[in-house]
Amino acid sequence: MLDHEYFMNIALNEANKAFESGEIPVGAVIVSQNVIIAKGHNQTELQEDVTAHAEMLALTAASNAIGSKYLKNCTLYVTLEPCVMCAGALYWAQIGQVVFGAPDPKRGYRRYGSLLHPKTKVVSGIFENQSEELLKKFFLRLRR
Repeated sequence: MLDHEYFMNIALNEANKAFESGEIPVGAVIVSQNVIIAKGHNQTELQEDVTAHAEMLALTAASNAIGSKYLKNCTLYVTLEPCVMCAGALYWAQIGQVVFGAPDPKRGYRRYGSLLHPKTKVVSGIFENQSEELLKKFFLRLRR
């Protein structure tokens, strides 16, 4: 059965792509009716664009895939709690559900209250440890 763990594992694979290319390892997958319609990983360095977060890239790809700016029946799987910018975009897209791995107490959207659409459901902690370990490994490597 396709469940949160299945799709979060694919988001972790995306995060590993970011890690391997020297980007902060965050990966995202957007699913509609149990089908992946978009994937993304951080590409801020590659694109020299501060908005090229995994979630933003996945949102654009998902909207293009279904031909709509609204993603009411979609679920975003992302390895790290979305930042304020990404939460704002998720609000405007009216994403149906957000499932994230690791919390981000410094830059995560929850620090500022709920910035998501009121109808958006949130699930947290799916593969939290794996997501955190990848981030720690990245920043440890960066500091060496």
